[in-house]
Amino acid sequence: MHYLYILYSEKISRYYIGESPDIVNRLEQHNAHYFKKAFTKAAGDWEIVVSMQLKSRKDAIYLEKFIKRMKSKTFIQKIVKDNDILLDILNKKP
Repeated sequence: MHYLYILYSEKISRYYIGESPDIVNRLEQHNAHYFKKAFTKAAGDWEIVVSMQLKSRKDAIYLEKFIKRMKSKTFIQKIVKDNDILLDILNKKP
């Protein structure tokens, strides 16, 4: 199993989208600044606002790239309010 996740930092009022087989460990890594050059080093208060378990890493990466391509905080906020949007995106996948 693999996860798509969306993190939010209140400190910088930003979202981060990622994928991982272990979101608890990945969240700890982001908050500990394990990834020295990563975007998430800008804050240490990241929290998971969306997590979706998927059958494959391929689906998780597809959703991650789709959301990032949108380049829209408003779109991410809609996903946070209604995770079913992600299922709709997967169901319409070519």
